[in-house]
Amino acid sequence: MKYKKIWISAVCLLFLILHTSAQERYITTSGKINFFSKATLEDITADNDKVSSIIDATTGDMAIKISIKNFEFKKKLMQEHFNENYLESDIYPTAMFKGNILNFNTMDENSKEFTVKGKITIHGVTKAIEIKANCIKTADFIKVSGNFMVALEDFKIKIPKIVFMKIAENIKVTFNFNHKPYKK
Repeated sequence: MKYKKIWISAVCLLFLILHTSAQERYITTSGKINFFSKATLEDITADNDKVSSIIDATTGDMAIKISIKNFEFKKKLMQEHFNENYLESDIYPTAMFKGNILNFNTMDENSKEFTVKGKITIHGVTKAIEIKANCIKTADFIKVSGNFMVALEDFKIKIPKIVFMKIAENIKVTFNFNHKPYKK
């Protein structure tokens, strides 16, 4: 009977340890995203350095939340048009990504290219996406960076004909996240 209680206690303790370590998370609320539109008449760029992201360090699951209104442009009128006419940020205030860094368990302190696969939601439209990202993992941080192209028509973002020569149909998105261990 005594050994049964010790065994049950040991199993419970092991479960508690595994459950706690299984929830090892790395987060950032200051991730950076830039987009760049190269068009015939004008290049447009915007930065957002208030992007939230979380990584489950046991599974490689990753989630990103982007407040659309936090994109900053050099020209305020561009920012206004971006929010009101194109991304309609009052209706669709955030963009999201939920997915997984494949082969996450092989990540270490040496920068390597990993495949990130999941679903991205922009302008109320969700699409499957698979991109390459450079990743580094230490006990103190997980860095994830890279870039990919977004086709505006895939997310039902319409470009009025009057400004067609000023806005590219495909936008380059560059990202850089420096996740730190989450402490409760």
